[in-house]
Amino acid sequence: MDKVAAAPADTLPQAVLFCCDHNSVRSPMAEAMMKRLYGTDCYVQSAGVRSDREIDGFAIAVCQEWGLELSRHRTRSFDDMRDWGDDLSAYDLVVALTPASAHCVADLTRAAAVQVEHWPILDPTGQGEGREERLDAYRRTRDMILARLLDRFGPPRGDWAPAP
Repeated sequence: MDKVAAAPADTLPQAVLFCCDHNSVRSPMAEAMMKRLYGTDCYVQSAGVRSDREIDGFAIAVCQEWGLELSRHRTRSFDDMRDWGDDLSAYDLVVALTPASAHCVADLTRAAAVQVEHWPILDPTGQGEGREERLDAYRRTRDMILARLLDRFGPPRGDWAPAP
């Protein structure tokens, strides 16, 4: 489930959900990048197993370096999705970025015709001693997500390219 072949350049799922543990670092990064890379060709959302945290300030900072806006992101959980009427079966693809979210998604989609992929992405929280070391950890996570997106979905459809 970890190695995924790139989709043909003209093929994108109609709806993708990225998920992680808290929807405060990895899944919001993936959501923002997917939207910028592929525009409105695909409906994209993110969620977490829990929504007990706010969006992470370091995630906001490293995404701002690439012109991606995360400061307005509001975390949400799978329970929040259900309460708001957002059904997992409406997504063509659910990408779990953590082991906990992969396990949760497997349970929640057992009876649905939803493709589920697990992309193990580095958890940057708590890594590094000072601000710069912590930012570097978040940049590594951001870069891992970008590489997986490009590998899975092909080249960008718009004119956005992340800064080097």
